[in-house]
Amino acid sequence: MVTPIEFDGSPTPSLGVEWEFALTDKVSGDLSNSAADLFTRVSEHCPARRDKVHKELLRNTVEIVTGICRDTPEAMADLTETLASVREHTEALGVDLYGAGTHPFAQWSTQLLTEGHRYAELIERTQWWGRQMLIWGVHVHVGISHRDKVLPILGALLNYYPHLLALSASSPMWAGQDTGYASNRAMMFQQLPTAGLPFQFATWAEFESFVADQKMTGIIDHINEIRWDIRPSPHLGTIEVRVCDGMTNVADLAAVVALIHCLVVELDRRLAAGETLPQMAPWLVQENKWRAARYGLDAIVILDSDCTERLVTDDLADLLTRLQPIARDLNCATELAHVADIAAHGASYQRQRHAYRETRDLREVVRSVVTELS
Repeated sequence: MVTPIEFDGSPTPSLGVEWEFALTDKVSGDLSNSAADLFTRVSEHCPARRDKVHKELLRNTVEIVTGICRDTPEAMADLTETLASVREHTEALGVDLYGAGTHPFAQWSTQLLTEGHRYAELIERTQWWGRQMLIWGVHVHVGISHRDKVLPILGALLNYYPHLLALSASSPMWAGQDTGYASNRAMMFQQLPTAGLPFQFATWAEFESFVADQKMTGIIDHINEIRWDIRPSPHLGTIEVRVCDGMTNVADLAAVVALIHCLVVELDRRLAAGETLPQMAPWLVQENKWRAARYGLDAIVILDSDCTERLVTDDLADLLTRLQPIARDLNCATELAHVADIAAHGASYQRQRHAYRETRDLREVVRSVVTELS
């Protein structure tokens, strides 16, 4: 029997951001399994912020989250305040916050699992691939008023998947080697059984049937275990965009968050005006993901069902112009404009490669990422 999935709609296009960080040793630059000590210190000394600092699968990771925000400036202020509280304690532990999609030389075999039945069960099921998940990302929630809007907006948002991944790509290196990809994280994460691109359902009833099948066959126990790159979050009343690599600084993060917020709101308004939102075939969406992961800001992306192709940065320039009125409404015009700066001056994956070319030292790559957050 299919159980209805209630969508607790948001009356406004609210915003929430989740920002994952690795912890790196100040001396060696390697990952540090010290998250438990950091959580203890934050809980003791910053109790007002402890609900905004979360555990993740591995003990080398900390996630900082916002509350429910109205706009990008409010979300950035929330994150910045929590960051300041957390960084009061990283110094004493001899660690830095490292905000990128992967670490350039860490080995998975030395990483410790966070205590908890959910994490242990995930590793028991996924084995080698689960243990490989030395990856960090950014998740952005945008409030949607009604469940019938969710899937059309999600499907249309997939057309902008390569734009978001190219801008945020920050994971070119893995286990001491340059992978040749701008985002190796995107390729790694999709190996988990419920991760990767979402299925493109036409109706909410189809989504409910899918979830029922997943639970019936033991693939998931809870809807949160569907780890799609873009997914509905029914209990929060949001669409959650999980496309992006970990971000290395607040300005770049604000730009990508503003872009996501504007895109979702624009699609919502077009849908409310009676427009049928454009969607592309799954195989075209899949190709775009690969192109953005491989080539980043140099990707030639597919724009529509007619297979029109264009350099992603050229398309971003037109997209920013189109979204300017939305950005003014959402109080994020300044942040959205910074997207053009990323496109013009380079994303994190490019800066990391430059740091390595200049020094031939992967520890300097780590240092360059850490320094960007300062």
